[in-house]
Amino acid sequence: MRGHVRALIAVALAAGLLALFLYNVDLRGVASAIAGAHPLWLGLAFLSMFVNLTVRAIRWQYLLSPLGHTSFANAFRATAVGFGSRSVLPAAASEFIRPYFLSRHEPISATGAFATVVLERILDLLTMLMMLASFLFVFGGDLSRADPVLVAIVKGTGAFFAAGALFGLAVLFVVAGHPERVKAVLARVELAVPSRFAGMLGRIADKFLVGLGAVRRPGQLLVALLWSVPLWLLIAFGIWAVAIAFDLAVPFTGSFLIIAFLTIGITVPTPGAVGGFHESFRIAVTHFFGANDNSAVAAAIVAHVLSMAPAFLLALIFAAQAGLNLTGMRQLASQADADAGRIAP
Repeated sequence: MRGHVRALIAVALAAGLLALFLYNVDLRGVASAIAGAHPLWLGLAFLSMFVNLTVRAIRWQYLLSPLGHTSFANAFRATAVGFGSRSVLPAAASEFIRPYFLSRHEPISATGAFATVVLERILDLLTMLMMLASFLFVFGGDLSRADPVLVAIVKGTGAFFAAGALFGLAVLFVVAGHPERVKAVLARVELAVPSRFAGMLGRIADKFLVGLGAVRRPGQLLVALLWSVPLWLLIAFGIWAVAIAFDLAVPFTGSFLIIAFLTIGITVPTPGAVGGFHESFRIAVTHFFGANDNSAVAAAIVAHVLSMAPAFLLALIFAAQAGLNLTGMRQLASQADADAGRIAP
């Protein structure tokens, strides 16, 4: 029942955001803008998404190494399936699929692999915020057309999330570096819960701490952070290429700001980030770069399709090879969400 309620809420959120996104928009003008987009730039944006997945898989291999050797092929397949599932599932649910899909093909703990996904998200946030800061404080002249109050809000929000990301990384460092403290806390918790839950808590904690092994290896963590830079530059290139395809006056570094808005938009729990992605893209390009609504809406629709399609197509192929269809991926996400400690040793 709870699953149905969550699904209804997600659909309602998507419908509301789409209604806001399309409010007072000339749909014929949008269609005309899409038809007139430059295909070469759209093709480059499409291809950049495949390179994006490749870099993600390489970086994930570094973070997974404390758990054991992982082949690039399996890391790439799991990455594609995980990100491809975002087309039909909320982003939070799709995060579970990648480690559990990998654990079906590699002798690696799914819980430990999920710990590396948490670390990935922090590295992603730090890299994205560094890029945003470079735009706001180094290339700030590009915001001359924007509302100064809105610019101040963006700067303040960016600083807040940067502090949060650094705090989160520090917490993970402390947890990974002092597993005995975590176990001592869990020992006290286990006294207050039924024995069948106590054992499960201990197993999950052990696997999760192993998965944070990269935090205890500064060199390895640095390599993962260095891989994050080309990864996010590729993401920025894809967004910028779409903007250029629609003749939007967005400089390359301006895509750093658009990405920051998209990062907030996709946190809205709708399947495939529908609505949240579109409206956040529209707000960014209209309020900061003077785009008209028709072009902004057209570019947002195409950017969303191009960001989802490559991973989705690969996910269909790799999931089918593993005997999973769309229903199977949903069930895998639900099972992982419900009992993260029992799937895959």
